[in-house]
Amino acid sequence: MKRTLSTALCCILPLGYWINAQSGLSAELKTEYIPASNYIRPEDSTKTNSKSDFKRVDLNLSIPLSVKKDNDGKVRAWSMLLSGSYAKMTHKNYETALFPDQMLNAQVGIQHMRPLGKKWSLMMTASVGVYTDLEKIDFDDVLGQGGILFIRHFNPNLSLGAGPVLTTAFGVPMILPWIYFDWKTNGKIKFKINFPEGMEAGYLFSDKFALKAVVELNGMTAERNINGKSMLLGYQQITAGLRPELKINDRLTVRLTGGTAILRSFSENDRKISSIFRDKKIADPRFSSTFYAAVSLRWNLP
Repeated sequence: MKRTLSTALCCILPLGYWINAQSGLSAELKTEYIPASNYIRPEDSTKTNSKSDFKRVDLNLSIPLSVKKDNDGKVRAWSMLLSGSYAKMTHKNYETALFPDQMLNAQVGIQHMRPLGKKWSLMMTASVGVYTDLEKIDFDDVLGQGGILFIRHFNPNLSLGAGPVLTTAFGVPMILPWIYFDWKTNGKIKFKINFPEGMEAGYLFSDKFALKAVVELNGMTAERNINGKSMLLGYQQITAGLRPELKINDRLTVRLTGGTAILRSFSENDRKISSIFRDKKIADPRFSSTFYAAVSLRWNLP
């Protein structure tokens, strides 16, 4: 069940990416590179001579449509969300093609945030997108989702939220739980946990430069036609490393990450509600750990 849920969550995760309301355009451009590593056969966990790499570019945009502040300084905002991820993979020494050569996830959505009293706030999102391996793009590649998140702000550094998400990842609308947890500290030494994105710990050397240790979880989804049947392929990765972060000015920040791809795996499921409750007898295909590198640019416009 856990592996099946991860396929749907790969579609849902971007909805919470811009959890904080911005008064101006916010964007991030990110590139990732994972060199070829060995394919581990799921039947017997044998490390084979087959290898696959992973290269990806992500672009996320948050465009404010309306931002208002009440007398207490709390923000009520409507924003448009645009995101796109393109991944390219090279596979070597496979007897048969097991994985796609490329994947594309692109979606457009709307987000609304508003306060609910002094300690609570509400976030609503809805989006529709294309999740494809680019072999053939049709209506089966279109997935929609939306969610309502109730967030409890215990203090400025600690928030906990939960709510339902409606997704069409399994072909018919179904509701899944959505949990959000954000904790951070102040001062020179900083810790932050943001579930489900990841966690980081770092030291702020100055207002312009910080060095962080990070662990991140993300993935992609692609609809594939297997023997005339619509299937969902989910790609998941867990990475860990060091991240120097340089603030060029008040609007632009550069992040460099180097470390390890701890886990890379694929999961494939049919688009039936019953599949979410079915345990798999064989583990998902995965790859051995290897180097990971990423570069990202984040900017905020007034």
